[in-house]
Amino acid sequence: MTNALMTSFTALCTLFAICILLIIFAYIAWQGIGSVNLHFLLDSPRPVGEGGGIGNAILGTAVLLLMASAFGMPIGIAVGVFLSEFGKGKFATLVRFVVDTLTGIPSIVTGVFVYAIIVLPLKHFSALAGGVALALIMIPIVARTTEEMIKLVPQSLREGALALGAPQWRVTLGIVIPAAASGIATGAMLAVARVSGETAPLLFTALGSRFFNYRLDQPIASLTVQIYNYAISPYDEWHAQAWAATLVLMTLILMINIVVRFFTRKKF
Repeated sequence: MTNALMTSFTALCTLFAICILLIIFAYIAWQGIGSVNLHFLLDSPRPVGEGGGIGNAILGTAVLLLMASAFGMPIGIAVGVFLSEFGKGKFATLVRFVVDTLTGIPSIVTGVFVYAIIVLPLKHFSALAGGVALALIMIPIVARTTEEMIKLVPQSLREGALALGAPQWRVTLGIVIPAAASGIATGAMLAVARVSGETAPLLFTALGSRFFNYRLDQPIASLTVQIYNYAISPYDEWHAQAWAATLVLMTLILMINIVVRFFTRKKF
């Protein structure tokens, strides 16, 4: 009876969590689907009453995520490999503690930090600063995921390669990392999904723009900042566009997760 009771309780908790997610997504879809069309997805923002869209914000978000991935993923993966394969003693404990601390730091603190070290010296907001801020948020997530995924690789694979005379670095690069590649990719893409919803650090770094911008040394638009600006405005038209942009952002994040699950479904 106790086993059946606890199993039913965990099933109800799971169902409750899923229902909350579905309710949120359904409400956003109901509020925003009416404003989503091709013109909205391709056009740039316009004054109230003239329509406009989020094309510049979609482009800006893509640029920021690409820069964050280029900066954050290699460093995060390298840190994770070090912690799992070579990290022993007090130094590794310190690195692991720092990574865990960075994971729990509010994103706005990261934004203020990048504002102080990049925006103030350069005397202007920029896409580069925004990419660095998102990369700093991404690094600890990728590092911890990589560490845990590599730890799942059977020790016998390492021992077999070492017994054949392969050096440690060769075993790590040629055996361990390929065996954990699917899990590492999952963690990396989930980190991308995580930072794609950040707003606070971008307010201090990339700032935002109402135009299409391809330069990394200038302010750039992003979906989250545009949603924030439209949501706090007094205009109903912009409120509707904020809901539509939220729907687009959630759909993009959902697609990222689906793609990751699809390509890693065989092993994880």
